[in-house]
Amino acid sequence: MAKCIFILQYKDAYQGILDGVKSGAKEKRLAAQFIPKFFKHFPELADSAINAQLDLCEDEDLSIRRQAIKELPQFATGENLPRVADILTQLLQTDDSAEFNLVNNALICIFKIDAKGTLGGLFTQIIQGEDIVRERAIKFLSTKLKVVPEEVMTKEVEEYIFVESKKVLDDVTGEEFVLFMKILSSLKNLQTVSGRQQLVELVAEQADLEQVFNPADPDSVDRLLQCTRQAVPLFSKNVHSTRFVTYFCEQVLPNLSSLTSPVEGLDIQLEVLKLLGEMTPFCGDMEKLESNLKQLFEKLLEYMPLPPEEAENGENAGNEEPKLQFSYVECLLFGFHQLGKKLPDFLTAKLNADRLKDFKIRLQYFARGLQVYIRQLRLALQGKTGEALKTEENKIKVVALKITNNINVLIKDLFHNPPSYKSTVTLSWKPVQKAEVGQKRMAEENTSSPPKKQSPAQKRDTRQIYNPPSGKYSSNLGNFSYEQRGGFRGGRGRGWGGRGNRSRGRLY
Repeated sequence: MAKCIFILQYKDAYQGILDGVKSGAKEKRLAAQFIPKFFKHFPELADSAINAQLDLCEDEDLSIRRQAIKELPQFATGENLPRVADILTQLLQTDDSAEFNLVNNALICIFKIDAKGTLGGLFTQIIQGEDIVRERAIKFLSTKLKVVPEEVMTKEVEEYIFVESKKVLDDVTGEEFVLFMKILSSLKNLQTVSGRQQLVELVAEQADLEQVFNPADPDSVDRLLQCTRQAVPLFSKNVHSTRFVTYFCEQVLPNLSSLTSPVEGLDIQLEVLKLLGEMTPFCGDMEKLESNLKQLFEKLLEYMPLPPEEAENGENAGNEEPKLQFSYVECLLFGFHQLGKKLPDFLTAKLNADRLKDFKIRLQYFARGLQVYIRQLRLALQGKTGEALKTEENKIKVVALKITNNINVLIKDLFHNPPSYKSTVTLSWKPVQKAEVGQKRMAEENTSSPPKKQSPAQKRDTRQIYNPPSGKYSSNLGNFSYEQRGGFRGGRGRGWGGRGNRSRGRLY
């Protein structure tokens, strides 16, 4: 009864406060504070009160705007909360840093009140809003969800994020896809084996693994590369890479030489082979194992030449020694070593005796050139420690030594009779895991947490090549790039279901 009397007595006064938004600066500042303060007492004026506060959020006076935005969470009650979340999301487009921080803080505040309601407003703008609003809403989710208290991020909330994210992924650019993978990978519910499997399936859908691969289309190449990079950290002994490895063997390897690089200066063939190498340890049962292994083997032979024929005087009949591409061979030989253990008969069956004989000749010849480079690299690095090893030239030599040592280990394994697949190496561009005391060093196990990526805006490092001394077996020991993998390049509208600009007025 007392409340009813209060409402009847002061309704006109509250209406006067609402009308104050059309007055001078002093009245507006007072209105920005008092409209939210008494909002709950006048439910029949709720729409008018929210609209009045929104007018203040768009005022020309910066201090008035900031005050109005700061008080917006007080309107986030009941059915009003999704609308307030929608409004705050649109306000993310501000260029004023202090105002932007206020909007962020307000969103976090109402997130703690009702996570799903707030997410509803955010996802509405991500799907329907202006490009700048969409971009900043996605970045808000990718950076702020990790600071939300655990009791707020319930299983139900995480499932809601996953469902809504899948809707958004129907129409995303590459950069947006990377951000959503960061968001989803951080969810506790998706860090389990089954959760990571769901993420792998999500990435596979984005990669269009059911479609015929077009090596001449830079967007198709870019999509496959970037999707695979997002999938690689998710693979493990329980989450298999079979679909991706199969696609690479059947669709990509046969077209390796005709790939169109989406980035100038990128060794696209090496990038593809690195990804294939990283995936092969986690490949499960493959339906067409023999034919896929053959594709991989034949591509490996292209980079493992036969010894040059000798003329009658004992000199090489040709003018040049074959060039040995160590970086390519490391990836391909490692991949063959991983998949080959699943089908030992590929080399040892009687029917394949000529294949094994030819392969061993190539291995032996490659090993001879390999030993030359290993000696040269060890000599170049001998006695160098600390700061001396941090120069760019020596960093490249260290990587080169890792590559050649890896190949050497794998060749020794395959040169056994019958070929062996027991040795374990860590790919040259991967960090070496420390083995626990008393335990053997195990093959790397990827975790569900994605590795830190360079910002898409950052330029790729300049590729530096180590050129060995000239002489027998000399070639570009190069392709030892010290390159960090980056994110997607470019803005929206390029490939990946480009979104057109929307001309929209105020939606709230």
